[in-house]
Amino acid sequence: MALTYLQSLQKGLKSLFESDPRVILLGEDVLDPYGGAFKVTTGLSTLYPDRVLTTPISEAAITGIGAGLALRGNVPIIEIMFGDFLTLCADQLVNHAAKFPLMYSNVLCPLIIRTPMGGGRGYGPTHSQSIEKMFFGLPGLKIIAPSHFHSPGRTLQKIVQAEQGPVIFIESKLLYGERLQEASPGFVFDVVKDETGYETTIVQNFSVGEVDVALIAYGGATRHLPNLLRELAIDEIRVVAIFPECIDPFPQDLLVQYTANPGRIVIVDEGHDGFNWATGVAACLYEKLWGRLQAPIRIVASEREIIPTSHTQENEMLVTKEKIEAAILEVISWE
Repeated sequence: MALTYLQSLQKGLKSLFESDPRVILLGEDVLDPYGGAFKVTTGLSTLYPDRVLTTPISEAAITGIGAGLALRGNVPIIEIMFGDFLTLCADQLVNHAAKFPLMYSNVLCPLIIRTPMGGGRGYGPTHSQSIEKMFFGLPGLKIIAPSHFHSPGRTLQKIVQAEQGPVIFIESKLLYGERLQEASPGFVFDVVKDETGYETTIVQNFSVGEVDVALIAYGGATRHLPNLLRELAIDEIRVVAIFPECIDPFPQDLLVQYTANPGRIVIVDEGHDGFNWATGVAACLYEKLWGRLQAPIRIVASEREIIPTSHTQENEMLVTKEKIEAAILEVISWE
């Protein structure tokens, strides 16, 4: 049976600690028996008490210390308990860690910031956001957000091996308990290394015929899609779904390759609507596919409102399977 998203992360972290003595982990409440708010670090502090360090409640301090450790040759993995709190460490991350390798010769800052994003658990306005768009386009900073169509633990290992500057590594709260997706009857899987150096998973819900619509999503937004793709297949709506794990920079060439035909595109983004990842991807595709699109690109994102605690109200404003399906039907119907 496939690992869960959480188990993949736990396995990846354990393997990193076993194989690379440079790896250090810092964060709030990461020690056993608690093992982190979402249990990703469970067991690590027992095995490596000198390399798993609990910290005061200060995201700015955690990030600043992590940047210093990275400058001294370590590979610190810091845990920010909720992605909403990235705002508290923006100065250390944006004005220091990301800039050091660009400002000074022979300076590396391989800092990894792990943090969960997204709503759906009733945590309210300050613990449920997807605010990664605040960090897009910044020099020297990468953002990676694997879905359960990837292996997040393996991706984390690749970051440690490959990156020399800071990376925000986004995990999805609602994917922790989900099994990693695998090829199955009716699903055609293709995992490719894209131009960012990371993997993009391409899934088709059909094996014969021409694609009707291309669907692009990342991270937690993919949790809606396995059942939806199967339901659409029953209705003979052929979808190619593209899931990049590196979202900044994103794999422009690959997205163009898979969306040019059919020229009908839906982009899903769990962040608030407006000036988000989806609009950036759409702008790129409009430029590169102008004249080949068969319909306006449709974006599905969360409403531009604070996220309520009530599950009913939360569901109304966040991305849902039904909203994605409606967008797909809309672009297919465009003439």
